Amino acid sequence: MTGRALTNIKRPAEPWRQRLIRSLLYGRNVDRAVKARARVGLAILLFAAIYAVLAGRLVMFAVGADSHGARRAGSQDAIATARPDIVDRNGTVLATDVKSPSLFGEPRRIIDKDEAIELLTAALPDLDEAEARTRLSSRKGFVWLKREITPKQQHDIHKLGIPGIGFLRENKRVYPTGAAVAHLIGLVNIDNQGIAGMEKWLDNNGLADLHRAGFATDRLQRPVELSIDLRVEHALRDELLKAKEKYKAKAASGLVSNVRTGEIVALVSLPDFDPNNPKEAHDPERINRLTTGVFEMGSTFKALTLAMALDSGKANLNTLYDGRGALKFGKFTIHDTHPVGRNITLAEVFTFSSNVGAAKIALAQGVEAHKAFLKKLGQMDRLRTELPESTAPIVPKRWTELNTITASFGHGIAVAPLQAVMGINACINGGLLIPPTFLKRSEEEARAMAKKVLRTETSDKMRYLMRLNAEIGTAKKADVKGYYIGGKTGTSEKVVNGRYSKKQVLNSFTAIIPADNPQYQLLVMLDEPKALPETHGFITSGWNAVPTGGKVIARIGPLLGIEPRFDLPPSDRLILAASRTTQ
Repeated sequence: MTGRALTNIKRPAEPWRQRLIRSLLYGRNVDRAVKARARVGLAILLFAAIYAVLAGRLVMFAVGADSHGARRAGSQDAIATARPDIVDRNGTVLATDVKSPSLFGEPRRIIDKDEAIELLTAALPDLDEAEARTRLSSRKGFVWLKREITPKQQHDIHKLGIPGIGFLRENKRVYPTGAAVAHLIGLVNIDNQGIAGMEKWLDNNGLADLHRAGFATDRLQRPVELSIDLRVEHALRDELLKAKEKYKAKAASGLVSNVRTGEIVALVSLPDFDPNNPKEAHDPERINRLTTGVFEMGSTFKALTLAMALDSGKANLNTLYDGRGALKFGKFTIHDTHPVGRNITLAEVFTFSSNVGAAKIALAQGVEAHKAFLKKLGQMDRLRTELPESTAPIVPKRWTELNTITASFGHGIAVAPLQAVMGINACINGGLLIPPTFLKRSEEEARAMAKKVLRTETSDKMRYLMRLNAEIGTAKKADVKGYYIGGKTGTSEKVVNGRYSKKQVLNSFTAIIPADNPQYQLLVMLDEPKALPETHGFITSGWNAVPTGGKVIARIGPLLGIEPRFDLPPSDRLILAASRTTQ
């Protein structure tokens, strides 16, 4: 076949799809050289895109090496989240977060697990080898190996260069004040989640929800301001530690309350613990005795009994009661520690701390009236505060006249000490029952939630009785010159083997500062103090809790801004004369 014939053979027609693609890519009438250059350019572009993706991923791993969010998202291991600072009323930091490295492993990336474990246990002698082996043998992509290691340990492990072993910077909760406010602040677990005290309150009131939503970052959280004054806290704790050691007491506790706002300015319960060492908190002897414990408060409850009688209008300060002998009720006999042997006035019932007189005052009011009054002052129901730890009072299931008799002087009914403080605050602050708080609160806010439970005239008379008791009664050893205090003592015998023991007692002393215009109430409690030569063998409150209270007042008075006043007239002229009535 000739060449001419070959040229006459028709080529098959190009499909229209190919023509469209060729036209879009190269245009019309483009030669092969142009096509080749276009193909090379396209290949270069594809390779550049691939390398850009790889480079971007490497940058993400380099920048986000400490996050490992994807691995943790599918893991049950939690990372410690950020928490707001907790500060006292003056801005002193009580709890804060610091960044601490933690060691993790990625089992799927570890080449030689035995070698890795050997190297890690050499760098971390306290690492649990068996647990680490179990974790690294799992199929997980991420496991914790050791939380909160030191920077030196991190440096030593980093130098080992073990594949699949890395570090995360977590939030670690630290408490700069140590044990000073332990029972109030509480503590957190290894994941920085509150498990007790105000730390748990934070989680229960929105912090946990913020964490889940991803909003609880360091920059988005304001400090939580408490009502506590750390200076007062230190002074109270120091004096209680000294008293506990001096009187060889099993425990000691105390608090300072603002009677006008309900704010708790200081709270101490010994023995306490250091929240930086959480293991101590599991000791059952280290409970918060002021909110978690319930106790028979002894004669401090007589303040409530007398307030009930005065407020009812059925009795006045001069009403007489038979104090010539013991009170017999069925097979029970009620005695006075210091019997007077004559008729005594209502005021003398308070200053002599007469059990017989208090019982007769309560019986004159009636069983139902007594129960109703205690309920009105918040003594019959569980007290709720910001602290999650609280206990319901122990009250008789069937309340009889005998229960009214014993409860009149603080036996047969057990309440949280903070609960009793709330009731006594109402007796001396003008008759307002104000719920206690551990957060800062103004007087206006307190009055908005307060409940009027006593007449103002009743409160005036109770302040008079409290001051009179410091002048001539059982609280004389706490009368610090210049502070015009008032007070009431309490010695309650503890139940041992089903019987009240005269050798094992719980002593309490409550003081108001100053008595003519109360601003604060102090409560001091000593559990099972021992007799000393200087106490002449006595273990009652007036010989230990009262002088301890006096030492506390001398130290905290200036810190609370209470100016000393001297040469003040006695209570009947300064307090009682200002009352609307003396009857």
